[in-house]
Formats: sequence, structure tokens, C-alpha cells
Amino acid sequence: MARRKKGRPISGVLLVDKPLGFSSNQILQKAKWLYQAQKAGHTGTLDPAATGLLPICFGEATKFSQFLLDAEKAYLTTGVFGISTETLDAEGEVTQEREVPNISEPQLQAVLSKFTGDIEQVPPMYSALKRDGKKLYELAREGIEVEIDPRPVTITRNDLLRFESPEFDLDVQCSKGTYIRTLVADIGEEVGCGAHVKTLRRTRHGQFNIDQAISLEVLEGLREAENYEALDALLVSLDELLADLPRIDLDEHRAKYFSNGNDVNCDASACTARVYLDDRFLGVGRVSEQRRLQPERLVSKEVDA
Repeated sequence: MARRKKGRPISGVLLVDKPLGFSSNQILQKAKWLYQAQKAGHTGTLDPAATGLLPICFGEATKFSQFLLDAEKAYLTTGVFGISTETLDAEGEVTQEREVPNISEPQLQAVLSKFTGDIEQVPPMYSALKRDGKKLYELAREGIEVEIDPRPVTITRNDLLRFESPEFDLDVQCSKGTYIRTLVADIGEEVGCGAHVKTLRRTRHGQFNIDQAISLEVLEGLREAENYEALDALLVSLDELLADLPRIDLDEHRAKYFSNGNDVNCDASACTARVYLDDRFLGVGRVSEQRRLQPERLVSKEVDA
């Protein structure tokens, strides 16, 4: 006899405004409890010292979280010149203090231009990246230093919003895998005095922005009132999550084969697309050069688009 899953079988994406001091996993577990959801996962971590947009996927949406993991993100950050820290942010121990040179705003703008476009970054030791099955921050806490290879990232926007030495505010838009702490520290080294992140806030994740995010206080209030209808109304649908993908509609015969994991004929050109039977979302497929639609991610049951 199949074991019955605990919780509500809901699907969708919750956009949470993560408060200061919480890990991404703590917010994930909190959201899962608030919604009494059977299944949940987040789409990329935010440090406890960071705030802002953290999408939480419930149910069938967890199958499509990669689309958010791969998406561009945007941040507002305040950096402080002259002080370097172990963790590259205000949480870590100070490792070095240096005099801040008398740099003008145009000179700082010129430095920022060197960190715009396609660049390489060395991820910080205090990060969730793994080496030999252990997270780097775990190794760092044990005093173990490992060599980390630089990784290519793309900074599409690196705008200076304020410069009142030693502090500077940046508006950054970047590719997945970018560390804002590393960016600020590298800018500090280029200036010649080091720097660390004082504050960090994620303002955009893929097509979603911070204005759409819900605070924990609002969610807790609805849960306390047991207003699950209002809670569910806050969820972003799978259709909206995948709105950037083209849509392919199948007839009942092809939909049956597609939903069983088989590729089918279609009229679309090569692409990745969301697939429907009428208004029922079936999953995501990839169209080959031969115009065969191959399943990539399928929903396991009927889900409202």
C-alpha cells in the first residue's frame, strides 16, 4: 500500500522577501510549514546577511526550478572601502585595514567599467560551493584553504548609485554564479585598499522583481487566520513561471504520447517550449531540428496553468 504524503498537494512559486538573518533553507522550511505543502524547494541561496527576493517552488514547480536557477539576477549593494573581511561581508572578521585613496567618482566609474561584461571571478571560501563533498564554508571554518579556480560570469549592469567615501552603492545585474561579495572585494583591490559588502539586497530574479515579493509577516498573518485561499492566491502559476518560453498546443492523440515520455511531431522550429492540451499544462519539451517535440520535464498530474 502506497504511503500517503503529508501536507497539501499545491503547486506554484512563492516570491518571498527574505529578511535579514535567515538562511535560505530556514525560509524554505518556514514557507513549507506556512503552506502545509507536501513538497518545496528554493531556487538559489541568499546569504543570511542578505535580504530580498527568494522564489520558493512548491509541488510540480520544483521540476522547473532550473529555469530560475539559470536566470539573471539583480542586486543593490553597499560596499565599504578600506576594510577586508574573512567572509567578504560585514559578518566576517576583519583581515586587513588599509588607507582609502583619494579617488574621484569618475575614477571609480572607470574601475567599475573593468568589472562589467564578461569577467572571471574566484568564488569566496565562505560559500556553499562543494569540494570533495564538503561545502567550502565548512572547510573554511575548519581552517582548511583550497585552491579555487576562477569562473566566467557576466555583469550586464554595474551602476554606481552613490559614492561617499569610504562607502559606495551599486546596482548590479548579473548572470547565475556571480558573487556580489567577490565583485565588491575585487573592486576594492583594483582601487588599492580592499573592500567588503555592508548590505546586499536581491531586487530581481529572472522575470520577477522585489515589488512582487511577500513579507514573512504577511504570510504568517494569513497562516494564523488559516486563510489558505488567500495564501494560495499569492502563488505564481507554472504558466507565469515559464512565460518566457513559446507555447505549443497539442491535440489529444499527441498529448497522450508526449505525456507518456514519447516525442511527437510538431510544426514549431527548434526551441524549448511549454506544452499544453487545451489549457492543461503538460510540461516542457524541446523541439529538434527535425521538428520532433521531445519531453524534458513533465507534470505528474493535471495542474492548472
